[in-house]
Amino acid sequence: MTTTSAEYSVLAPYGWDDAWAEAFARHAAQGLLPGRVVRVDRGQCDIVTPAGTVRADTEFVVPRDPMKVVCTGDWVAVDPDGDPRYVRAYLPRRTAFVRSTSSKRSEGQILAANVDHAVVAVSLAVDLDLGRVERFLALAWESGAQPVVVLTKADLVPDPVTLAHLVQDVETSAPGVPVLTVSALHGEGLDVLVALVGAGTSVLIGQSGAGKSTLANALVGADVMDVRAARDVDGKGRHTTTTRNLLALPSGGVLIDTPGLRGVGLYDAESGVGQVFTEIEELAEGCRFHDCAHESEPDCAVRSAVESGDLPPRRLDSYRKLVRENQWIVAKTDARVRAELRRDWKRKGAAGKAAMEFKRGRWE
Repeated sequence: MTTTSAEYSVLAPYGWDDAWAEAFARHAAQGLLPGRVVRVDRGQCDIVTPAGTVRADTEFVVPRDPMKVVCTGDWVAVDPDGDPRYVRAYLPRRTAFVRSTSSKRSEGQILAANVDHAVVAVSLAVDLDLGRVERFLALAWESGAQPVVVLTKADLVPDPVTLAHLVQDVETSAPGVPVLTVSALHGEGLDVLVALVGAGTSVLIGQSGAGKSTLANALVGADVMDVRAARDVDGKGRHTTTTRNLLALPSGGVLIDTPGLRGVGLYDAESGVGQVFTEIEELAEGCRFHDCAHESEPDCAVRSAVESGDLPPRRLDSYRKLVRENQWIVAKTDARVRAELRRDWKRKGAAGKAAMEFKRGRWE
């Protein structure tokens, strides 16, 4: 069975382009059919192909490896003349949004592939958790996608001055990231977001109750996602989205909607953390020691910035937390990093012991 370029055009609304066609050429020569994964649910996936939508297993090549399992957004090859229930291959991913699993092995779990924009939805119906926003942004930057923060339910903050202060707080925590305010209920701010996601693939991420499904419906222009009211006490929803779905947008581009994320563990996201805290990374260049932990070391430019009021203490605390977490995750699979951490712990322990002995000597 052969497929012409004209038949491939049915994939255009899902992001198919000349670059993907070139990457697929060797599979086409084998008579395989291209398709994009538009839904993943319990070990199976729906794939849009020129011959229609097929249902297939997500595991192939290396079973039980979460990083090798097909995910929403992947471009794959299936055999139309053989058994289409099995994916034969997937094309190399341009980007991958990965978080750490809850398993003791700290494996990575790919939430979405081949994403151009990572839209972080943050509800204004509850108090802002800037630390969580920074965590989402670290994962987004690490994925290779361009992050965007969307403050949803803006209609619940009618005072423009208060809204401006909230936006400023998020902008301070998201250097280099567009911050938009949107009310999907009233359509306010949607035009800017539509223009932004109108090219390429966007993934919509955030906690339950952040209004992701309502936002997805507004962007698609139809009630394609189930929506339920968030609890008044904490603004959390009930995971109305239980699968990761890829939706073609009428204005162009595609959107991957994801379930609300309770656990957002980092997974080898050193670069992403650095991009979230660019001001701290730049300040650290002025520290006396190149491996300064910004805790008790002398001539620490970062702590000096905190003491002078140029750097909010909360930012430094959040930075330290994410750096430590990322080091711990990496150390579980990297012996060199584990050894470095042990040496660092011993050094800090010795320094603490010396400090205590010095204090005792002064007061005895």
